[in-house]
Amino acid sequence: MTETQAGNRPLLIITGPTAVGKTALSIQAAKALNGEVVSADSMQVYRHMDIGSAKVTREEMDGVPHHLIDVLDPWEPFSVAVFQKLARDAVEDILSRGHLPIIAGGTGFYIQALLYDIDFQETEENTALRLELERLGEEKEAEYLHQMLAEIDPESAAAIHANNRKRVIRAIEYYRLTGEKISRHNEEERKKSSPYRFLYYVVTMDRAALYERIDRRVDLMIERGLVEEVRRLKEMGCTRDMVSMQGLGYKEILDYLDGTCTLDEAVYVMKRDTRHFAKRQLTWFRRERDTRWLAQEDYNYDSGRMLEQILADCEKELQWK
Repeated sequence: MTETQAGNRPLLIITGPTAVGKTALSIQAAKALNGEVVSADSMQVYRHMDIGSAKVTREEMDGVPHHLIDVLDPWEPFSVAVFQKLARDAVEDILSRGHLPIIAGGTGFYIQALLYDIDFQETEENTALRLELERLGEEKEAEYLHQMLAEIDPESAAAIHANNRKRVIRAIEYYRLTGEKISRHNEEERKKSSPYRFLYYVVTMDRAALYERIDRRVDLMIERGLVEEVRRLKEMGCTRDMVSMQGLGYKEILDYLDGTCTLDEAVYVMKRDTRHFAKRQLTWFRRERDTRWLAQEDYNYDSGRMLEQILADCEKELQWK
């Protein structure tokens, strides 16, 4: 057992890029291990956002309890700190009933926050500074703030996309308030040991096969009524500046509904950006500690065979069967 797995409470993580097959595998594992699933997805927390988030359906759950699904309305903010608290509470609740918590989803930062109990309360928010940076962001292009960050914390600038203005501002704010790079703080947090005894699986597959699945999933979302789903969200008062509407699929269909592009163009951008997103997810998971990679092609694309590997590891290392 590694130092990072010195905790006592068992935890199983099944993650990987979008469309790789995490949902089905996590439900199979839950059924075999008397487990319950905690979603580590930044969009499935929202009610009314089912198609674009590829939300697990009641039928797919197959009787397995799921947590952190449909817990917020689309106009409510959601962040890694909120996820960490909700997920921690869910894990303790599941363990208290003698069941195994299974974290399933593709948001690597959320998983890391739970796994290593990362501290997000290190500085008080400075409203005046935040407003000044937000005003700069409104007045100038996204690249302007990103360049500011690159000058003080090049590591963070490399890790945070220029369009993710919220995180760019947070990193600049942290430096201004503490004199320390947030990248250095995050690195220190990543060295923490975990309060859990865990197995951390990353499901992957050949990139060409994954991209084909992503394209097919987007086509299916359109067939199932994604345009109508986004139209209903607009009618409910949801706007593009909400965290929920920044999700892949939602912002592109909003552009179509607002008349700034055709549906074909929106679908093209959805597919392209989802492929890019999957690539970034894989990059993130390669940096993480103690991950175990399950390549679909090594198991002949048979989730049952992958499950056998997980069950064997759980019995041997988590003493859970």
